[in-house]
Amino acid sequence: MAALGEKPLMVSAIVSADHAVNQCVPTQTLGAGVDGHEKGECARMFTEKNVAEMLSAGFGPLTYRLRTELGGEVWHWNSRGTWTDPVHKCGYWTSDDSLGEPINVSYGYRLPRRGNTIDQANDDGYSRIADEDKDSFWKSNPYLDSHFTGEPEDAHPQWVVIDLGATKPVNAIRIHWGAPYAQQFRVEYWPGDDPMHLHPDDDDDWQPFARGNVNDGDGGDELIRLAERPRSVQFVRIVMSHSSRTSGQPSDDIRDRLGFAIREIELGNLDKGGRFHDRVRHGHDRHRQTVIYVSSTDPWHRAEDVDFSIEQPGLDFVFRSALTNNLPVLVPIGVLYDTPENAVAEIQYLLRRNYHLEGIEMGEEPDGQWASPEDYAALCTAVARQLASLNPNLKLGGPSLQNFEDQLLTWSDQSGNRSWMNRFLKYIRRAGARFDFFSFEFYPFDNVCGDPAPHLLKIPKRLGAMMTSLRQDGVPSDIPWLMTEFGYSVFGGRPEVDIEGALFNADTVGAFLTLGGGKPYLYGYEPNYLQDELKCSWGNLMMLQLNRKSDQVNRLSTYYAAQLITKEWMQPVNESQEIFPITIHATNAGAHRVTRPTNPKSLTAVTAYAVRRPDKQWALLAINKNPKRTAQLNVEFDLPGAKQPARFIGKVELIQFSRQQYAWHADGPNGHPIRSLPPTHFTHDGSSSFELPPYSLTVLRGNVAN
Repeated sequence: MAALGEKPLMVSAIVSADHAVNQCVPTQTLGAGVDGHEKGECARMFTEKNVAEMLSAGFGPLTYRLRTELGGEVWHWNSRGTWTDPVHKCGYWTSDDSLGEPINVSYGYRLPRRGNTIDQANDDGYSRIADEDKDSFWKSNPYLDSHFTGEPEDAHPQWVVIDLGATKPVNAIRIHWGAPYAQQFRVEYWPGDDPMHLHPDDDDDWQPFARGNVNDGDGGDELIRLAERPRSVQFVRIVMSHSSRTSGQPSDDIRDRLGFAIREIELGNLDKGGRFHDRVRHGHDRHRQTVIYVSSTDPWHRAEDVDFSIEQPGLDFVFRSALTNNLPVLVPIGVLYDTPENAVAEIQYLLRRNYHLEGIEMGEEPDGQWASPEDYAALCTAVARQLASLNPNLKLGGPSLQNFEDQLLTWSDQSGNRSWMNRFLKYIRRAGARFDFFSFEFYPFDNVCGDPAPHLLKIPKRLGAMMTSLRQDGVPSDIPWLMTEFGYSVFGGRPEVDIEGALFNADTVGAFLTLGGGKPYLYGYEPNYLQDELKCSWGNLMMLQLNRKSDQVNRLSTYYAAQLITKEWMQPVNESQEIFPITIHATNAGAHRVTRPTNPKSLTAVTAYAVRRPDKQWALLAINKNPKRTAQLNVEFDLPGAKQPARFIGKVELIQFSRQQYAWHADGPNGHPIRSLPPTHFTHDGSSSFELPPYSLTVLRGNVAN
């Protein structure tokens, strides 16, 4: 009910029933994903009882997510395999693709030649460029060398970016080279804001230091005076080309001689007395050292680098579980931190098991890990060519883009093109590589500490703008678009476990399908525990909550939202169903406003999504995102050839979920729902006006007069 003294929101929804904007088979379209987790959690999450509870949400297809790729680790998808240096159990690893005991769990291996300070998983590693250890070093990915790409030697320059944390005086750099070293390189600075997170209105570019070009480097410890006078800068970049192709140790493996290696970097001010003042903080800890970013990392590693703190559910465990619903599974391969040989072996193994593959997603979130589009495309091309020879019917795609606003940008190329996706696609087409589907992720709200109500209004706008931008950047419309992960935020917070989580998920799925999307995959399928990642709000992306004291799970709001979508809005049958656009007219205090869910500028508190089901019923998924005011929704249908709008006739079923069914009790790590009830079912007789409680989901289902 509306708060005392407040009038209901008066809203009209007009369904454009004369043209469908999409169609889908819900049992093959509405999906969810499983991911890697902390040590021991897979056994707790994937019990037979929990799997049955997960399946009861009604999702169909499954996608397997690769947490090791986000953590900057190599994935040993099979614990059996071979090292290139078996005597010392190190080098480049290829998992065994022969059939043996089922794989129930697998692990990633940390990279001892890591360059990035930050990663996108547990973020507990550190860069070897600023670790105070002269024996360790960063090395770039050898598969980007011309030996493997067949391109000119300078086609894939590698780089290191140093973020000093604030502007500091810089006129000199000391590079402690490893092997191979750069024979040609240049040192530049960024004059504007953060170059690692660009926005469309940023027009800055990397600027050269007066003495920053080196064309005859000979390795060792190299001190370079970059300018006569110090310049106040925060970000400095070293761009390397023309490798020495030398190795620091005897090796018959060409990969040890390809790329570039740096042991340590000092950056700062060389005073008139010749004393060097280093502004870089060095340490074996992510929080102690200056933040370093690198273009790529060598996947060389050792047996001792296994990371037992993160485990992936085993491939056989997943494919043999009921979670697949006997449907093909979308599977990942490691690209950024793996070798083509290991990736191809994985797919060979799955094919030998006769598992059904929906597609192969190459890598995960390369844009969020600062990979250049050309480098990522080159790594994908190397894998794609080998997979094509393995089985030409495999569907290859990606790149599982991280969420972004406005446009996905990177640093300008020589032609001034800053579009990450456009440049990636150009490379793929030029190389003649397969690109059968496009995938991206949607986590629009970083701030889980503030009021979620204003955020919820922006969902269709944010998603619509994102998809429009990608189309403008050249992503083809004639291939499937997969939203392989979606959730309120990448950070755990209360909005994900309170009623807002249900509103977000329903609005996202409805908007994505109305905008022409292919398959949306919910992230947070597994039961899990609460987290407080930003130290302000306990929550997590999950629809089922694990209980530390029993084997019972709590059904959260997103669980009921999933059931509303999969079982009530769409007819849960293996038949195609059509999706139609809706125009929303909102009238408040005499103001008349027209908005459309498919219009990126829409910020209405009420959104609605229409489907024509195989049982010939029309179903509307209506969402009231106002936390305090009831909405009175009037529904009309513009039917083909009709002279006036049509309405529901006869009995109209209402399935409704609001705070009357669900309430969350915040209690730190012990937070839990104090009311968790399924949606309410009731009927209306021949009505065209329906009440939507504050913060509610409602499915309206019935017949419409022709």
